[in-house]
Amino acid sequence: MSTTIIDGKAVAARVRAEVARDVADFVARTGRTPGLATVLVGEDPASAVYVGGKQRACAEVGMTPFDHRLPVDASHEQVQQTLEGLNANPDVSGILLQLPVPAHLDGPSLTGLIDAVKDVDGLTPVNAGLLSLGREGLRPCTPLGVMELLKETGAQLESAEAVVIGRSNLFGKPMGALLLAGNATVTTCHSRTRDLPGVCARADILIAAVGRPRIVTADFVKQGAVVIDVGMNRLTPEQAGNKSGLVGDVDFDAVLPRASAITPVPGGVGPMTIAMLLRNTLQAAEMQVAQGR
Repeated sequence: MSTTIIDGKAVAARVRAEVARDVADFVARTGRTPGLATVLVGEDPASAVYVGGKQRACAEVGMTPFDHRLPVDASHEQVQQTLEGLNANPDVSGILLQLPVPAHLDGPSLTGLIDAVKDVDGLTPVNAGLLSLGREGLRPCTPLGVMELLKETGAQLESAEAVVIGRSNLFGKPMGALLLAGNATVTTCHSRTRDLPGVCARADILIAAVGRPRIVTADFVKQGAVVIDVGMNRLTPEQAGNKSGLVGDVDFDAVLPRASAITPVPGGVGPMTIAMLLRNTLQAAEMQVAQGR
């Protein structure tokens, strides 16, 4: 059996092209330009890179980027004031508070201050509740990206057994909800799951998102399963040997012969997150126009 290596870069490029076309149509119809505001607290290098990428991607599809940087010692009140100002700004369609925030701040509490119709990360209690109830709302970007990749592979969700390793609010829980909405039978695994390999080996679709390098080995994978690796782990030079230091939660080389389709790391799920963020921003803009804002 030949295994399909899912090209997340190619799928993300297609989504970005679709968004750019739809943004041009939106501008022509409404006379407004969607705008994405990012808020970065502190100077974490990785977060700065992520925010820069989001800003550039936004401009590339014809949206207006708004870049807000706050000092590492910014107070809750200062961040709240920034978010409330963006909530009130009609030129801002979407707001993203880059996580994690510095330790003295409460990230979930601050994220909850974002207007739900501008919550392009899909993390506010309102949007989490709408997802749980199966109602329209903005969904978290990375789980949406996984759904797009599954669609790309032609994976049949209905009646499939799907296993998600990881139960985080950022990914695991919304991923399970999206799979359920597609009529899959979903099992969520975590650190207390008994016989993790045995549970995973039942899966037609196996999604790993735990942040532990190469935890998913061949014995976790049923022959012919679709394997989606959301992990992004950087190994030390000693661990990496002569290979790239960036690996996923899946032991790619060991699992490859058993999977019908698999995402690589890098180049799999990663590129999809920003692509879906752009799509969410356009959706948010459409929702605001429909509400007469």
